[in-house]
Amino acid sequence: MTDRPSKPTMRGAVAGSLILGTIVLCAGIGFGLGAAVGATVPLGIVGVFVGVIAGIAVVVRRFGDL
Repeated sequence: MTDRPSKPTMRGAVAGSLILGTIVLCAGIGFGLGAAVGATVPLGIVGVFVGVIAGIAVVVRRFGDL
């Protein structure tokens, strides 16, 4: 009988935190760039959508077996 190392139990919470953190980071970048060029809300919204896509990509890459 071989003992496999057990996976950490909070992997789902970590994955959710990565998605949320990426969304907030990209939205902040979008709002910052928007403030610089005078289009705060549109670029902030674009940042949120980019953050969702990037967050999912980060989680899939980090937790491919989840």
